[in-house]
Amino acid sequence: MSDLEEEYQLDYFHEEGFVRRECPSCGDHFWTRDTERELCGEPPCADYEFIDDPGFDEPYTLEEMREAFLSFFEEHDHERIDPYPVAANRWRDDVLLTQASIYDFQPLVTSGKTPPPANPLTVSQPCIRMQDIDNVGKTGRHTMAFEMMAHHAFNAREDLDDPDQYAYQGEVYWKDETVRYCDELLAEMGADIEDVTYIEDPWVGGGNAGPAIEVIYRGLELATLVFMCMEQDPDGDYELKDGNSYSFMDTYIVDTGYGLERWTWMSQGTATVYEAVYPEMVDFLKDNAGIEYTDEEAELVGRAARLSGQLDIDDVDDVEAARDDIADALDVETDRLLELVEPLEDVYAIADHCRTLAYMLGDGIVPSNVGTGYLARMVLRRTKRLCDGVGVDAPLDELVDMQAERLGYRNRDTVRDIVRTEVEKYRETLERGTRQVERLADEYAGRDEPVPLEEVIELYDSHGIQPETVEEIAEEHGADVEIPDDFYSLVAARHGSEEAFEDDEDGEDDRVADLPETEKLFYEDPERTDFEAVVLDVVERETDGETVYDVVLDQTMFYPEGGGQPADVGTLSTDDVTVDVTDVQEVDGVVLHRTDESPGKGEFVRGQIDGARRRRLMQHHTATHIVGYAAREVLGDHVRQAGAQKGTDSSRFDIRHYERISREEVKRIERVANEIVTDNLAVEQEWPQRHEAEEEHGFDLYQGGIPPGEQLRLIHVAEDVQACAGTHVTRTGDVGTIKILSTERVQDGVERLTFAAGDAAIEATQRTEDALYGAADTFDVSPQEVPGTAERFFEEWKQRGKRIEDLKEQLAAVRAEGGADAEEVDLGEASAVVQRVDADMAELRATANALVEEGKVAVLGSGHDGATFVVAVPDGVDIDAGSVVGELAGRVGGGGGGPPDFAQGGGPDVDALDDALADAPDVLRQLREA
Repeated sequence: MSDLEEEYQLDYFHEEGFVRRECPSCGDHFWTRDTERELCGEPPCADYEFIDDPGFDEPYTLEEMREAFLSFFEEHDHERIDPYPVAANRWRDDVLLTQASIYDFQPLVTSGKTPPPANPLTVSQPCIRMQDIDNVGKTGRHTMAFEMMAHHAFNAREDLDDPDQYAYQGEVYWKDETVRYCDELLAEMGADIEDVTYIEDPWVGGGNAGPAIEVIYRGLELATLVFMCMEQDPDGDYELKDGNSYSFMDTYIVDTGYGLERWTWMSQGTATVYEAVYPEMVDFLKDNAGIEYTDEEAELVGRAARLSGQLDIDDVDDVEAARDDIADALDVETDRLLELVEPLEDVYAIADHCRTLAYMLGDGIVPSNVGTGYLARMVLRRTKRLCDGVGVDAPLDELVDMQAERLGYRNRDTVRDIVRTEVEKYRETLERGTRQVERLADEYAGRDEPVPLEEVIELYDSHGIQPETVEEIAEEHGADVEIPDDFYSLVAARHGSEEAFEDDEDGEDDRVADLPETEKLFYEDPERTDFEAVVLDVVERETDGETVYDVVLDQTMFYPEGGGQPADVGTLSTDDVTVDVTDVQEVDGVVLHRTDESPGKGEFVRGQIDGARRRRLMQHHTATHIVGYAAREVLGDHVRQAGAQKGTDSSRFDIRHYERISREEVKRIERVANEIVTDNLAVEQEWPQRHEAEEEHGFDLYQGGIPPGEQLRLIHVAEDVQACAGTHVTRTGDVGTIKILSTERVQDGVERLTFAAGDAAIEATQRTEDALYGAADTFDVSPQEVPGTAERFFEEWKQRGKRIEDLKEQLAAVRAEGGADAEEVDLGEASAVVQRVDADMAELRATANALVEEGKVAVLGSGHDGATFVVAVPDGVDIDAGSVVGELAGRVGGGGGGPPDFAQGGGPDVDALDDALADAPDVLRQLREA
């Protein structure tokens, strides 16, 4: 019995004649109109019963089903709202991808801090669940990309002492109405509602919980009805399935999820959901890969599809055993079943993954090594691997574009360009990574140990090596490796496919928490540099062994550090003392001015900020907005801010972009930016409601972070609009000029533009000119002739370097012929040359290579820079070069090593070099005998 059993005793269930049953197979409780029903109806307790026998009156396409759902709820007084992006970190900082429609309203609406865009509302929200990646193609029903059709109602208790504490009041509707809506929608579609079961399944997640109902029809879960009404509470009366205690909240929310793809599938009764959702693409991929079935084989595959619900990796401990069970039920060998269905499963996964990529890249996610970019890259590389494995030779960018076109994205050219770039990167990475897999396989085969799963995950993370490739290479090298069925889910979880950040508890003391918010004068007049205020409190602290003071004023012109803009500095003065303000921070609306002396609590002070510094910071902050806009104009709408830091001499602006920024693109960005400056446009601010701002401008508002609050401060610079708390000039002409100083790749998928504005831009240009004129003086040419002269000198230098290398190789060949100080050691199957060659490492390597080409082991020592050894061994000679170097280097106070065929090392004791070389023959013989 569930702790929430009473929560499922709905009046609607009793009025409609439902009975409550316990499934003898899984133990879940469910409600049904069929008094004879025993099983809950959900796989693996039951099979799919609608394949070739659709459960609705008419077949629907995705588009038709979406419209039918939204129209139904509009007719029942819900307001339709537009879906949000799949990149949830565009409007919230605690998750990466949108995994449910309720994500659109967390945490601000669900907490009651801000009102919803409508109440009640309905939406069809695109979602991506990376944890389903290993199920895609196998179960017949899982799609990693899907649309969650939903209706939501946001309620607050009516008996609250202070109902205005929440942004919505009273009850819109609750559980009975929610189940009634579901029943009525199913009946309108032509479902046999006698065959529908409602399974009790309490929901927990993100610190909240509540009763929930799974809606099952003919073996398929069509919807989940969640009633979010509880919060985690150590003193709560309800212990739920996660082991935590919960109590009821003041707010309670209808959180439903209807799977668009599954409703469409139910209406068509196809073998799997993929034929219903991706009919054209599945046919194209099958034809391209040459997958054909005889009538007998097609009949067997269709029968297997009805049983595929048993393969859910989340619910099945052993997928192979589940495969065996299905094969037994079909009276066919497991290998034969796999031969037929696995290529088809790969085709299904390719179609689904291409839709996932279309959503991700279409919504502006740029592949990289972190966050949403990592997840996009992971899906893309897995898709490429599946295409290669099943024999699909169509370019991946074309496959993704098929889905992007169907979804109506307008940035399809950019999407295709990103895919092409990523495929090429993957090829290069694969070549480098394969060699590492071989070394790793040899290492663990030598230990007679399996390759650990963590190593396989690291290979995937660092080099994009698919687990199937690791398995193949490991087998060739005699090493074992076991890949779990949920490998990709584990990788996705490692990179936070759901949670992006953890809460950071603030350690400020209660004195600050009890103070009123500081009035910020810099928003009213950013040009002003002086003000008057009253000291509300002075908090004394110890920092690095020194006493400092955090001064709290009733109002301030000092800007606190935030949004990449450094804090203002200046002074606070009374009639008796002047203290320096060296840092300014904000905690929960209270501005703290860091000083080395206390001006005194209750004192009247005059504040003076460093005006020249403030002006430079304002110029650079406004220039950051301008450069960001210019970068999007030149590089594409996918460009989004990945970080920014404003300064007085220069600023840096990091953007998400999939390739290096060319010099020509830099000049174009600079031109667009300075056109905005010379147009001298007004820089405007406004304070709209959050939902109004999001509806008008979208989530690109939050380029610099997601501010809290029901109202936002928006900064308008030309056509660029952003939520921003920083200080800005009043007109773009006040920026002066913008000069991009450099670009660099700070990580894969993130490019940094460093620039200067105003006087700093002029100073930076002058520094560049000074360097140019200095080079011109050195070359004794004009500044315009420096590039050509430098290129000529560089080519001459390269030619001299090549000539020197040629001479070294010739010298090495001469030395290899034998010298007076060379000793040749007979090793039986080969001989070794032990010789002191006082030369640099390049000459040592060349000499060693020349000896190896003659079939000799080379043992060379040099006193050129410390005592250095190089050992090289020809193929087929049973001597480990790394061991020899280790022995010799130890005699000169050092160490070294390397692979068996070539190693180097050394130590500081040059005086011991000759003795070490004299011992080399004995070392060689001992190691050979060992």
